Order: sequence, then structure tokens, then C-alpha cells
Amino acid sequence: MIDLVEEARLGAAGAAPPRAPRVSVLMANHNGSAFIADALASIQRQTLRDLEVIVVDDGSRDDSVAIVRRLAALDPRIRLLERDRSAGPGAARNAALAVARGDWVAVVDSDDLIHPERLKTLLTKAQADGADIAVDDLLIFSEDETAPPRALLSRMLGGAPRWIDLPAFVRSNRLFGREPVLGFTKPLIRREALRLAAVAYDEALPVGEDYDLLARAMARGLRLRAYPDLTYFYRKHRVSISHRLDEARLEAMAANAARYRAEVEVSPTLDAALSVRERSITAARGFVRIVADLKRGAILKALRTGLRSPTSAALLTIVVGDRLTALARGPATPRRTSAAGRVVVLSRQRVIGSTNGSSTYLLSLCRALKARGLSLEFLGPSPGTFGRWPWMRLTPEMAVFDRVRVRGGWRVGDLLIAQDPAVLGSALLTGLERLLAKLKLKSSGWVKPAPYAVSAAAADVDRLYVAERARGAGAIVADYAFLTPLAPYALTPGAPCFVVMHDLFSSRTASFAAVGATDSVATLDPEREFELLSQADAVVAIQETEAAAVSAANPNQKVIVAPLAATPVAAASPGEGPLLLFVGSNTAPNVVGLRWFFDQVWPTVRAAQPEAVLTVAGNVSRAFATVPPGVRMLGPVPDLDPLYARAAVVVSPLTTGSGLKIKVIEALGRGKAMVATSVSLQGVEELLRSCVLRADDPDLFAAHVVGLLASADRRVAQGEAALDRVRRSFSPEACYGEFVEAIAGDAS
Repeated sequence: MIDLVEEARLGAAGAAPPRAPRVSVLMANHNGSAFIADALASIQRQTLRDLEVIVVDDGSRDDSVAIVRRLAALDPRIRLLERDRSAGPGAARNAALAVARGDWVAVVDSDDLIHPERLKTLLTKAQADGADIAVDDLLIFSEDETAPPRALLSRMLGGAPRWIDLPAFVRSNRLFGREPVLGFTKPLIRREALRLAAVAYDEALPVGEDYDLLARAMARGLRLRAYPDLTYFYRKHRVSISHRLDEARLEAMAANAARYRAEVEVSPTLDAALSVRERSITAARGFVRIVADLKRGAILKALRTGLRSPTSAALLTIVVGDRLTALARGPATPRRTSAAGRVVVLSRQRVIGSTNGSSTYLLSLCRALKARGLSLEFLGPSPGTFGRWPWMRLTPEMAVFDRVRVRGGWRVGDLLIAQDPAVLGSALLTGLERLLAKLKLKSSGWVKPAPYAVSAAAADVDRLYVAERARGAGAIVADYAFLTPLAPYALTPGAPCFVVMHDLFSSRTASFAAVGATDSVATLDPEREFELLSQADAVVAIQETEAAAVSAANPNQKVIVAPLAATPVAAASPGEGPLLLFVGSNTAPNVVGLRWFFDQVWPTVRAAQPEAVLTVAGNVSRAFATVPPGVRMLGPVPDLDPLYARAAVVVSPLTTGSGLKIKVIEALGRGKAMVATSVSLQGVEELLRSCVLRADDPDLFAAHVVGLLASADRRVAQGEAALDRVRRSFSPEACYGEFVEAIAGDAS
């Protein structure tokens, strides 16, 4: 008997049925209480929201049904069908198919996980390519962590999608073969095509039911496309049956293979493929008998079976090989690091210390977490973090992390050294380019700008790196929205992800277009940016304006406002003479803002104060081959404190960009008088109204600067107002309290 629990939710008898969803997810369950909540949660987190989940409980005797009922009460997309007795996975999936309403049906097992972007990605690609069946790559991981995670199809597909014909599909399902078994994949199938083919699951099969369904569907003309996306997470655990074979299951597979031959039209190429698979089933049956006899001590009987079936006996080498490999590895002990208090920071930034605004902010957040007693690990999944330089020297600030690892790098003391020798070659060419520039000689043109590593597309090797090293984290911190798709590869569903957004990238495009400039970082359209942010459990926004934008786009998402904290100096100082200071890295907002200041503000300041000097510190200096009189380009400096102490006025003339301008808060904490544009003050403009002079008009900006240069008393008064504001609004407790408590509560 089947009981549909969602009837009350569908409305009274005679009510119009709800609109069909894009995808119906079919989930068979038998005693899966240990994992089913996580499996369903991974489906609920899909970026494709238009779906239904049909769970068919196949006579479970644990509390699976209670778990599903509880989740279904909170999410009307989940439907539960209950069977009094277990009839096997094929029967359960047929029951789900019978009530599915989606345009497509997707199979997800109750002990597995799927990536948040899986269904949207597969559906989009399948529709674009005209596929009836779409499968993706499987990330296979062991629950006890005694084996490293691995991809199933990566060697077969080589990173590119591929049409799979029926003979190739059948041949890949040879037991104990060297090729990946495509029958292990979990398909997305166009439901109407399946209906017209009149195909259903073979209910007599205890294992291999997905293979049989797809083989029958393909025999009736459905086209299968395999995609390299590593978005289905296949869990191996001790009670799973899909990777275990015994004589009864093999006998059922042999009977199914015979029925298949009788029911479909068999071409010569298909006949050859079927024969390969049938022989592998026969060999596996003999192998299972040999192993059973050996375990019982019936050595002679096992020997006779081996002599009759040399192919079966040869399979023993697989077992022996596995045992030898295990002995070489040592005892199979779980590798999980305790989740309690463990926070893994995923980043593709070149974080070596507070060398730029985004690194400064990330490290400031991490120091607050460390002070709360949490254990932090920095995990860089991509060697692109090295850029064009073969090493990174970690400053003492990086001691906030208990461990720092970057894929493709060796750690030697405070150095991270790139393993790829090509990076060294790139560094040498870059040095040559700079030498030619200093000598005012023509550039070689050999060196291209390094890609923006933060937004670079992840490779499967990056994903597997995270899967192996972030497993068991208590919480994940994704450094920038681009990193949220990597967080699920930690394979720890209970670990919440907090994304540090830094900037609202989609807001930058218009501001750069308005001044005829191009951004130096990746651009994102709003839909994609908010989708990336939605994959985190909470968004950490650096200022109120951007937090409000996220809340408006993703109303159900937790947003934490955490502006940069500052440690104020004891007292404000007027600085020395007519000395101005600008600090910034070589990013487009800083370059565009400085050009505006040089062209439209600086001439007026110099006319009123001919002795005025502007000191520019940071990598932004590299963007300017020539500068106006009175401007000193220092480049990167190891310590900004002396520069701040001597500066009379700090300027922030940005006309484009997003996020909180880190150097604004930094200067206020030094007790400095400041003139800034509204772009520089975005998100904190009202808060800083009394302690920062604001001007977007170049003449007014210049007038503010000149007025401050003329009065040490005004500079001190404004500096004291800045320190008062920092003490009240930008202490670590005020800025990070909510963030720290949220992550500490989840990570412990």
C-alpha cells in the first residue's frame, strides 16, 4: 500500500493541480536515516528552485519516514510515498515515476549528495544539446575517509562532454573492467521521452537498475550525453549495497541480461558489447564462489572452480592488489580532523599579510575568530594564487592560521614555493619587462597580465583538493562569492558556509562605464552574483548599502554586516606641513580615482599651496609612468605607520568601485584628517559625516584639502572626531561580534 502524505497540501478534492515543475527528483529510501536529511538538504539548496522531490520509502524500519515527514512539513516541494514492505529500489523508483510531474526526472540516492548547481547546469546543457538523458561525473568518497575522494569519469571524458552510444554504454558496464562504469551515474531524463519509450525499472534487480533503465531507453532511441561536471557526490559506506556483489545479485543481473537480449533489437556491435558484459557477469559469479569457498576453508573446491573458470580466478589478482596497496598505505584509519572549532578558509587570493584591502579585511576577520578560540586553516585550492611569482613570503600576520596550504605549492618555513617551473620563467620575464621600463626601452611584450585568480574557473583537481583537505570542517569561510561553489566539496553537509563578499561586483560595471574605464577585476551580472551568494548559508557584507542589496535579492538569506575594524591611536596629530597621503593597490578604482585627482584637483591644490606634496604608497604607483609635479610615488612600503604619522591630510578620491574602502577606515584609526568622495564613503557616509569632509566636485575637493592644510587645529579636531567614531563604531566587538558568534556557534 502507498500513502501520499502530501494530499492535504495539494488541496481539497477537485482543486486544480499545481503547475508542473521543471524537474522531479526521484529518491528511493530503505533504512537511510543516517544520511537522508543531508541528501534532501542538498536538493533543497539547488539553484534551480522549480523542482519537486518524491521520496519513496521502501519499507524502512528506522526513523527515515519521520525525518522526511518533518522536512516535508517545512518544504511543500517534498512528497513522501510509503511502502509497507521492501520491494527493492526498482519498484520504489517506478512508484516515484508514476506520480512525477516534472518535465525532467532526476535520480538521487538517499545516501548521496549533489552540488547546489547540479540540476540547473545539467538541465541547461541537456536542453541546449538536444539530449534525452544527461549524466555528470561522480565524486566518489568514503564515509569513513579511509580512501581519498576521486572522480569516476574524468579520464573517459577528458574534460569535454561526449555522446555515448548504446554499445559503448553497455561495454562500460563490464564488471571489474578497467573503464569507468557509466551505469553508476545518476541520470537526468526527459520524462516525455521516457514515457513514449514505455520504459520502466526492472523490479527484479537489486542492483544495476539504473544501468538497465538507461540501456532499455537508449535501445528505444533516447540519446545520452555525458558531461564532465563533477556535481554528484557518491557516498561509499558499510551498509551501501550498490558497490557490493554476491551470488544472488549476480544471478539477478544475469537473468536481466538475458531478458534484455530477448526484448531489444541487437545489432552486431551491440551483440559484441552485450557479450563482453555477460562474460564479465559469469566471471564475477565464479569469483564470488571462489572467495566464499576460500573463506570457508574449502581450498580444493575453490581450486576446481578456478580451473574451470580461469577468468574468475584471475579476478583474485584484484583483491590481492587491493590488499597489497592497503598494506603499503598502512592501517586504514579515518583521516577526519575533528570538526569542533575548525574553520577552513577557502581563498584564491594571494594572502601573505595585510598587503591590500581585501587581504587586510580577511585577516582582520580571522583574527577575531582566532581570539574566540577557533582553529583556522587557510586552503588555497588553485596554484593560480601564485600569479607570476614563484614564491610567497608569509608575514607574521599569517600566524593567525594554524595551517596554510596552497595547491601546487611547497611550504618551507615562511615561504610558499610554486611547484610549476613555468611560474619561475614568468617571473624572470616580468623582471625583464620592468627593467626595460626603467631604462625607458621598448617593452618586449612577452608578459601578459596575470589572470584575476579570485574569479578563475575551478578545475576538478581544485575540487578534489578541497574534498580531501576540508572534510570535517566545522564551518567554511569562502573568500569572495566566486568561492561558494567550492564549499560543498568539503563533503560536510553540517558545516555552514559564510561568504565574505568584499564587493558587490555587479554594481561596479555602471560606475566604470560612466567614466569610460574598465574594471581591473572580474565582472558579474546581478543574477549570477546573487546566485553565487545564495549558495552560502550567510553573507558577510562589509557595508550597509551592499548588505541591503543582498537582502533585497535573496530575502531568505542571512546577511551579517561586518565593516572593517580599526585599532585607534591614542591621539590625533596634525602631521607635517602641506603633506598629503594616498594609499592603494594597483586596482582600477584606485587608478581611475588618482587620475581624476591628478587632472582635476591637484592643480588647484598646488596653485593655493605650491609647497604641497602628495605621497602615493602601494602598488598603484605601477600604473603611472609619469606623475604631476609635487607627487612622490613610493610603491609598496613595509610599514605605513610613519607615512600616516607625517601626513597632514589623507585623500580618497575614488569615483568608481564598491565595497568598503579599507584605507578610509585605516586612516581614521590613525586619527587623520581626511577628504573623500561619496564613492569612497559608500555604505558608511552617514556614520562618518561628522569626521570626514566629503566632496565629489573637484573644486570643492580641492577647497577642503587647502582649508585643512592651512589649519593644524582643524586637522587635529577632525582627527579626534575620527578617533571617537572609530572607538564607538569600528571596534572589533562592534564590527565582528555578530559574525564571530554566528560562526563560533556553528563551528563548535
